[in-house]
This record gives sequence, C-alpha cells and structure tokens, in this order.
Amino acid sequence: MNFLSLLKRGLIYKLKKKINVDLDGIEYSSLDKLFSHYGTDKSEYSKDKKFKTHGFSKYYEKHLSFFKDKKIKILEIGSFSGASAAAFSKYFSNCEIYCLDINISNFKYYSKKIHVYGLDSSNPEMVTKFLKKINLKETFKYFDIIIDDGSHKQSDQLNALNHFYEYLVEGGFYVIEDYKFPDYFKHLNDVNDIKIDELTDHILKKKLFSSSLISTYVINLLLNTNKNIYKYKGNTDISDMVFIEKN
Repeated sequence: MNFLSLLKRGLIYKLKKKINVDLDGIEYSSLDKLFSHYGTDKSEYSKDKKFKTHGFSKYYEKHLSFFKDKKIKILEIGSFSGASAAAFSKYFSNCEIYCLDINISNFKYYSKKIHVYGLDSSNPEMVTKFLKKINLKETFKYFDIIIDDGSHKQSDQLNALNHFYEYLVEGGFYVIEDYKFPDYFKHLNDVNDIKIDELTDHILKKKLFSSSLISTYVINLLLNTNKNIYKYKGNTDISDMVFIEKN
C-alpha cells in the first residue's frame, strides 16, 4: 500500500458523513444486541435475523464484561466500517478505542471514544509512527484489550502480535479472531512460519518456539507473562477465536 493510496483513503474518511453513535439513542446492555444492531459478524445472528454469523459475542462478554465500567483502552486491528468499534463504545462505558485499518474510507461510524488511523499494521515504520502519535513510549503498558480482526493472513497475525503484545497491560486480553483462516484458505497461509494455533499450544506448555516474524523478546514475553489461553469455536465451520490473557 503506497502513501498516495493511504492519503486518498484518509481524505475520503474525513469528508464522508458518518453516523454519530454517541447520539443515536441505542442503549442495549447486551454486546450481542449491539453487534447485531451495528452490523458486525460477531453476533449470533445477522441484523435481519436471516442467518447465523460467527457468534463470538458470548465469548467476548464472558471474558471482557469485567471491564464494562472500568476506564480502559482498546486497540482494534482491522476495523472495516467501524461497526464493532461502535458496539464496543456503547458496551464499555468509559473506553477509548484505537482503530487501525488499511482502508478507513469504509468507516461509517463516529464517536468521541473512537480514534481512527489509516495504516498497514504489518508495516513497522507505520506502527512506530502510530505509537509516537499516541505518545506511547517503549515498554509502556497501554492497552487493556487488543483485538486482531485484520486481514487474517498468517504473516499479519504474527506481525501484529510482534508489534503490539508488549503494550498489553497485566490482566489484559489479546484476542485474535479467525486465527485458523490460514488453515482454511491457502492464500492466507502466506509464510513458512509458526501458526497461531501452534504458537498458543507452545505458550500453554511453556515450550520455546521460533519465528522469523516474532522477536525473541516478544516470544519470551508470551511464554513468561501468559496467565491462560482460551480457544473457542463459533457458529460456523470457519469461526474460531482465541483469547490470550496476560498476567
């Protein structure tokens, strides 16, 4: 993705009229209802109730309801239209959400709680600029929840973990949606490296592993600061998500 394309998409984002979720009057307490209302595929059913979607909402509520009324920061990697960010902004009463996407021209929601950045999260230079922009200093724990719902390419999943895991607070969760997509779709299995499923098994067993995309420093963090890992199967054959809990 070149600079001019990102600039063009950023301009479209700025000029595009958006739905102000702070003023839309939606007050569901259920994250599933919020996901469904704003049109994400994380809910049990589609907005029109015609078909089942991933069904991730129950797992999000199971692990993250603890943060519901706490002051928290969320990083979302891959936001598309901003639908899930809109839902999270309503569910978590005192949150700030940082949304990273390579194409922010799709964004259609606005909230004072939501901060949108157009960048390629696999690009270390862009990530460094983003971290500087939010005044995030090295080794400073910043995010309570990190959600990777990006391209689902194996390389991007590993790069994101390498770039951001160290900024997760103690007691926080690093969530990867559709982490098995590289098993299901050949074009997403784009590197000869460890997959997230294997990586999380190694972490649970405290077993050292290697990766060309994850630094030794982050590998040691994953092995030594992990409290637990929770893997779930959603509503469809290709619906998988994993929660990495940091201690």
